[in-house]
Amino acid sequence: MNFFKIEGKLVDIVNKRIYPAEVTVENGKIIDIQEYSHTNFDNYLVPGFIDAHIHIESSMLPPSEFGRAACTHGTVATVSDPHEIANVLGIEGINFMLEDAKNSPVKIYFGVPSCVPATNYETSGAKLTIDDIEKLIAQDDFYYLSEMMNFPGVIYNDSDVLKKIEIAKKYNKKIDGHAPGLRGINLSKYIESGITTDHESFELEEALEKIEKGMKILIRNGSAAKNFDTLHPLIKSHNESIMFCSDDLHPDDLCRGHINLIVRKAISLGYDLFEVLTAATLNPINHYNLNVGLLRTDDPADFVVVNNLKEFKIEKTYIDGKLVAEKGLSYIDYTPSATPNVMNCSFKNSEDFKIKPKGKLLRVIKAIDGQLITEIEFHPEYINNGNVVSDVTKDILKIAVINRYKDEKPAIGFIKNFGLKYGAIASSVAHDSHNIIAIGCNDKSLSEAINLIIKSKGGMCVISPDENIILPLPIAGLMSNETAYIVSQKYSLLNSKVMQLGSHLKAPFMTLSFMALLVIPKLKLSDKGLFDGEKFEFVDLYVNN
Repeated sequence: MNFFKIEGKLVDIVNKRIYPAEVTVENGKIIDIQEYSHTNFDNYLVPGFIDAHIHIESSMLPPSEFGRAACTHGTVATVSDPHEIANVLGIEGINFMLEDAKNSPVKIYFGVPSCVPATNYETSGAKLTIDDIEKLIAQDDFYYLSEMMNFPGVIYNDSDVLKKIEIAKKYNKKIDGHAPGLRGINLSKYIESGITTDHESFELEEALEKIEKGMKILIRNGSAAKNFDTLHPLIKSHNESIMFCSDDLHPDDLCRGHINLIVRKAISLGYDLFEVLTAATLNPINHYNLNVGLLRTDDPADFVVVNNLKEFKIEKTYIDGKLVAEKGLSYIDYTPSATPNVMNCSFKNSEDFKIKPKGKLLRVIKAIDGQLITEIEFHPEYINNGNVVSDVTKDILKIAVINRYKDEKPAIGFIKNFGLKYGAIASSVAHDSHNIIAIGCNDKSLSEAINLIIKSKGGMCVISPDENIILPLPIAGLMSNETAYIVSQKYSLLNSKVMQLGSHLKAPFMTLSFMALLVIPKLKLSDKGLFDGEKFEFVDLYVNN
């Protein structure tokens, strides 16, 4: 029998009180709370933190290892969309996540991916049909329909999209949204369909309109997309309508912290303690109906012990009454994961990436540091030996996406703002279909980087004049089967090497991974070609005169 007592200043979020107390835990539940009248304690007992929207795959760790790392930062639960692995392996991938999550100390609440593939403008490894979605969402293992990225499908009454939404309603499951920049009449129609959340707002006025029309806003602070600095006024003005999330968090960032860092930052800005903790705990529990405790009698014993209510240094993390982490170390043993995968393309050579000049302006993707959106620029060709090549002097580099599920010609474009002076980088993490994406200073380096990914059956790599470095990702080409800290070290080494090659981006591989995400405007590249995310159609590499 698991029985213990713990004392401290209890932070009661529901009643907005802090008082000295003794908490008694038995078999994973809080069976009694005794309030003291005069005793004073140095430590605080606080409900554990919840990430209200994350793709665990983006940590490059399977759920079991993600949980081992996240619990050290006071995370007790996540609302997780297995969209990434579903696009690679379909139901097989989703089942892998469910099974592996059984070894996670953190409570992982999965949704059913709504957009696999995300669009018909790219090649994914699998497809979830209407019947697949209903079979999954009918199960108790799934808590919601994951982000509906195909917002044009909602607005223009795509029959399949509307059927998916109706299925979620049928089983009384929440529906997550994904609608960057959506405003006005189209936003109203999107929300009226039954979609309840959005984590893509990048302007305060946009978020306010969404809240006024009935949405919950998830304030995101991930590795590539950081909207906290824009949206944090909502903590005070619309506290009941917000939650905190990371969305995509790379391993080096995860090892530094998680939702605790958002809490600490909000407190440092002077926001009320209870308003901050409400967003980090109570609101996601209520919205998704999660079985996560709030330090009340009869609740699951999910809480953290912190040193004070400013630093929020996590001293201990308890989940279901079990001490899972203390002073930055997890008490949960590392468990190796299975490695399901698919890589069905052949090696490439420099000839595959040659482009003949046309004497016209090129459409160029302009990457923006810290954002998923891009801009469009127009630049003249740079020609060498009769071929259009990267222009390193102007930071206009060749970008390619290679279908990894079957042999096809590479899709080729040009991108600005990566800053490479030499070599190339490549990755099999390329949202949403996770084909191979690469950027190179010349065609030889580009093909070398891509071939290294193919040979390893997935990963991230850097090709440089002095050495080639790769982080293998054998689980679906998305995740490693090594420990979080080993993966973090290898990933940090990759980023450091990219910066040595001239890049100024804070998270170059994270930014690279979103250059194939077609549902985020303005200009992206899929394995089928250059795509205008505002017009939602393919466009030619060259601008017609």
